[in-house]
Amino acid sequence: MIEALDLGVPAALAWRLLIDTDEWPRWGPSVRAVDVPQRLIGPGLHGRVQTPVGLWLAFEITDWQPERAWSWRVAGLPATGHEVLPLDAGRCQIRFLIPPWAPLYRPVCRQALQRIAARAQVVSRG
Repeated sequence: MIEALDLGVPAALAWRLLIDTDEWPRWGPSVRAVDVPQRLIGPGLHGRVQTPVGLWLAFEITDWQPERAWSWRVAGLPATGHEVLPLDAGRCQIRFLIPPWAPLYRPVCRQALQRIAARAQVVSRG
């Protein structure tokens, strides 16, 4: 299952929002805080995310395609994949790949995409 949204910003900006753990609580409805050894994620990175109810869950970045896509496991389960597809120099599409076991996560992903779009506009204006 895929949830996607076209953005009027360059792919590099969208990618940065997706890999910057300081940004995750701003756009991720299911993320209150992040505990990681480095701000920008990369292949094999391990950390923890705090849910809105305060529960901390371990995560690991399991798939990494620089400037293109990343996936992770959260609490040992395959979780949402994240992709950035350039459309042209100033536009891109962000796609969330929702695991088959999590169809009820689709509205959360839709809300996250809307928040990313709003955040991207703020960041692009400087």
